[in-house]
Amino acid sequence: MRSVEEIYNSLVERKGTYTALDELTSTSKTAIWVNLLWVFAFVTWIHENIFEEHKKELSKMIDEEKSHTSRWYRKKAMAFQYGFSLMTDSDQFNNIGMEDKVESSKIIKYCAVTESLIESRLIIKIATETDGVLQPITNEQKASFEYYISEVRDAGVQTTVVNYLPDKLQLFIKIKRDPNVIDSNGVSILYGNEPVKDALLKFRKELPFNGELILNKLVDKLQEIDGVINPHLINAKTSWIDPVIGDYGVFENVEISKIPISGYFTIDFENSEFTYVV
Repeated sequence: MRSVEEIYNSLVERKGTYTALDELTSTSKTAIWVNLLWVFAFVTWIHENIFEEHKKELSKMIDEEKSHTSRWYRKKAMAFQYGFSLMTDSDQFNNIGMEDKVESSKIIKYCAVTESLIESRLIIKIATETDGVLQPITNEQKASFEYYISEVRDAGVQTTVVNYLPDKLQLFIKIKRDPNVIDSNGVSILYGNEPVKDALLKFRKELPFNGELILNKLVDKLQEIDGVINPHLINAKTSWIDPVIGDYGVFENVEISKIPISGYFTIDFENSEFTYVV
């Protein structure tokens, strides 16, 4: 995208090709011809921005409307309306006259669609949100969602819906602290909060759904905290719901990074360890 200045300069160059305008030589900011060119430059900049945004919107629509892509399935998952029936031979919901209920019926707030690495199958990870906290939808809601997916999916495409509680993340961290800012229990002397835990919660919240947890970035987040001199991540472990037993499985070490099986994490503070040293 060109800037307003670039467009203005191009207009000045263009002006130089017309001998009839040679008398317009004033460089004053108040010169009428200068101000006119700035106006034209600004209007052109607005015009180009509108077209650029329009191009992006069209490109996004084309990508999302392509069948057989993960983006298309994600769009369909996010469009699910719990409580409404599908129109006959359609992937649209029958909500005529009940438009005020549509937004609340869209219970899928997060979704990621990936291909299985071991078989021909799409994995659809979903979650809803209540009071800012990500969580699975209910079993009844899941059954309704799975029926909807079976109706709108392409023939022959196998799908698995992952609607788990969040993966648990355990952290074992040693913090070299500034004793004038943070006490031996990790509490801010001025504010009374626990800045390390607050930063970890913020970091978790900033992770995109089904995004990769990168341990180096987690450490970088801790280094930004006032009073933290040197954060040392000793170990990180995760555990997720084992569908066979219907509960969390054995915790496994995270070496460099990890994508959550459920699509999102919760930090298991109760079984994590934070040591503060001087």
